Amino acid sequence: MTSTLLDPPTPTPAPEGPRGGRRLFRELEHPGQIVANLTPNWFASIMGTGIVANAAASLPLQFPGLRTAATVVWAVASLLLVALTVATVLHWMRYRHVARGHHLNPVISHFYGAPPMAFLTVGAGALLLGRDWIGLPAALGIDWVLWTLGTLMGLATAIAVPYLAFTRHEAKPESAFGGWLMPIVPPMVSASTGALLLPYTPAGQLRETLMWACYGFFGLSLMCSVVVIALIWNRLAQHKVGAAAMVPTLWIVLGPVGQSITAVNLLGGNAALVVDGGTARALQAFGLIFGIPMLGFALLWTAIALLLTVRTAREHLPFSLTWWSFTFPIGTCVTGLSGLALHSGLVVLQILAVVYYVGLVAAWAVVAVRTFHGSVIRGALLAPPKPA
Repeated sequence: MTSTLLDPPTPTPAPEGPRGGRRLFRELEHPGQIVANLTPNWFASIMGTGIVANAAASLPLQFPGLRTAATVVWAVASLLLVALTVATVLHWMRYRHVARGHHLNPVISHFYGAPPMAFLTVGAGALLLGRDWIGLPAALGIDWVLWTLGTLMGLATAIAVPYLAFTRHEAKPESAFGGWLMPIVPPMVSASTGALLLPYTPAGQLRETLMWACYGFFGLSLMCSVVVIALIWNRLAQHKVGAAAMVPTLWIVLGPVGQSITAVNLLGGNAALVVDGGTARALQAFGLIFGIPMLGFALLWTAIALLLTVRTAREHLPFSLTWWSFTFPIGTCVTGLSGLALHSGLVVLQILAVVYYVGLVAAWAVVAVRTFHGSVIRGALLAPPKPA
């Protein structure tokens, strides 16, 4: 049976105890069965890890060792990207009937937005941090490849997944959840990471096209996100919080909000390379005019999501891969706050950026440990589907 993403579905129960993972691996019929339960939301672990590194690169507070530590985290995210990409290829080769059914699942299909965002995050990290180790030419080449692949995949998910939702999936008013944002946010990430490539793009039509295309990606994702966020708000008001496993996905709302602030400030900061002085100043001002009001909503939603998470945790908040929703969205708020702090000079925004980054690192540490324990120690997250 096809699995869901809120809790890796129908896995064979993993034995308890410190040797659970080892027993699981011994019980596999063949090594390739380790990828039988692989779903697209595993790429959220790369997004969450990569943003820890990328957010540190522009953090207003810099101290000795931070950049080196961030580069190590980027390297870990890069290795994860390679490993999960290979695992996904094997999954499609060995379990094609399972993989081909994911797009028809009204939950799993939305998480096809995770792979393109993972590509884009690691690519941006290569340019921001990886160049210290591999050199600028290599880092730039990696970023261009990953940005191109991530952008094409992101545009595909932004079109295909809503199309499937409109024509094939069955959804009720109470079905709306944060995962609905996943396939439409990648173009916003392309806008942010594409802005980083502007200084390295040949001047003229190519650079101008890239900048205005990034603004187009920004608008595409923003409008779709506003619609989905309204649906999520309506679901919460009409049908309340719902299942505990859904609660972490509420944090995904911060993703398009923080990423939009990041995008307009990065694009505005590099606009002088592309357009005349007056237009460049207007675009940089737009970063503040748009960013500060959006920050107000980000702070509001952070408070609401935190209260709902604490309330649910007091009762019971089961661990699943949706806990990675606690990482990347918060990281986008860090990068957005860093951009606003740079262009406004406000100390309070610098402080907020550091506060959000501390929260990001704490969340990442908890989720990474729980994921390692669930996948390697106990083996539950990687257990093959139970035979019918």
